[in-house]
Amino acid sequence: MSRTLVHPLQALFAAHERSPQLPVCDHYAGIENRMRRALELQGGMADQALFDVTLDLEDGAAVGGEQEHARLAAELAMSAANRFGRVGVRVHGPHHPRFGDDVETLLSHAGARLAYLMLPKCSSANELLTAVSAIARASRDAGLAQAPPVHALIETHGALRDVATIAEIAEVESLSFGLMDFVSAHRGAIPASAMRGSGQFAHPLVRRAKLEIAAACHAAFKVPSHCVITEYQDATVIADAARRAATELGYTRMWSIHPNQIRPIVDAFAPEPEAIDTALEILLQAQAADWAPIAHRGLLQDRASFRYHWHIVERAARTGRLSPAQARAATFAPDAGTAG
Repeated sequence: MSRTLVHPLQALFAAHERSPQLPVCDHYAGIENRMRRALELQGGMADQALFDVTLDLEDGAAVGGEQEHARLAAELAMSAANRFGRVGVRVHGPHHPRFGDDVETLLSHAGARLAYLMLPKCSSANELLTAVSAIARASRDAGLAQAPPVHALIETHGALRDVATIAEIAEVESLSFGLMDFVSAHRGAIPASAMRGSGQFAHPLVRRAKLEIAAACHAAFKVPSHCVITEYQDATVIADAARRAATELGYTRMWSIHPNQIRPIVDAFAPEPEAIDTALEILLQAQAADWAPIAHRGLLQDRASFRYHWHIVERAARTGRLSPAQARAATFAPDAGTAG
């Protein structure tokens, strides 16, 4: 009698321990031609979106043209250019007079196709909860089965103070660090160098904020998204910043503000091929042993390390790094075999 193989997700994780599986890059575009170009780049990918596109209402609209810009974002989200359904929108913050109109326009015209709404400028967990409630009401008014997930920008002193509480809000899927506004909020006490590539990894106050956001996200099973770097011409600088965000600070996603930044970010967050092979070997061997401890290449492996290696496989999938053989193995079906 054949045994039923148990998938890693069922064997290793409770339902509440599963983080959202978001692309590792979040690309921002606010001007119409850049919005359309971003969707063109995303839609040109073979079979999955390796980056999200966030259409920006907060900083993208000309003064006086905010309503038209919101309608444009809704139109693009509903269009065939949104091939993968991975388009979100950054609205104006809850204090801004445009917030309610942004939310109503987007949800009534494109709510079913929005991957998320990005909320900036929240000053506390309570203010974010109020905004989430407003989004829920607008979603009901638009006849949606559910509201889109919320991504929140942590860029004020109050939001950083409440970051653990914010991460626990059920509707929140991801937290991003708003570097520029955070530095500006220190009234000149943090030098301008902390807003650039290497400087933002060195200044203690900036580094502390990044670490607190990442830790809060991991504790609540949410996705920490690293801030932008303004350098966009030097791929080495971009790749180094993305690597440091991933390996030093624990981020699993990062913003892009120029098409040149997308590929270096995706590559930096991708696991090495050897790590993917090792992870699949361990997980397939563990699955065959009904998830009891195993020995692999002379090292003891148990459920703690199984979970680690599962995250490697997930990240490989999100960055398009699974070969056909690895993808077959990663189904963990009876005939999956081994990677090679």
